[in-house]
Amino acid sequence: MYELAVQTWFSAAHRLREYHGNCEKLHGHNWKLDVRLRSDRVDSLGMVLDFREVKRLVKDVVDRLDHQYLNDVPPFTTVNPTTENVARFVFDELAKTLPGGVTPASVTAWESHNCGATYSDR
Repeated sequence: MYELAVQTWFSAAHRLREYHGNCEKLHGHNWKLDVRLRSDRVDSLGMVLDFREVKRLVKDVVDRLDHQYLNDVPPFTTVNPTTENVARFVFDELAKTLPGGVTPASVTAWESHNCGATYSDR
């Protein structure tokens, strides 16, 4: 099994509904994403997927979040925009766009240098 990894960053604000603490107030993060894709094969060039294409696909998802108030971005209008849910959103949205034979392995969303959450299909 092959696994590709790309990292990217975006900035966004949010507030956690029904959270009793500071995070219920409007605040922002410079989020870091670690995206991992998996495949059991490579093409004739020896690649799972060109990194330029991987970065473009990830960017298409991230652009929907970057410099946004996440609570106004579906599905976060009804789903709390926690770090866990951000990771799952990126995972699910990316899964819709990947070519056959390539699937997301995991997405880790870091809301700070030392706090992150991973979503995977395992």
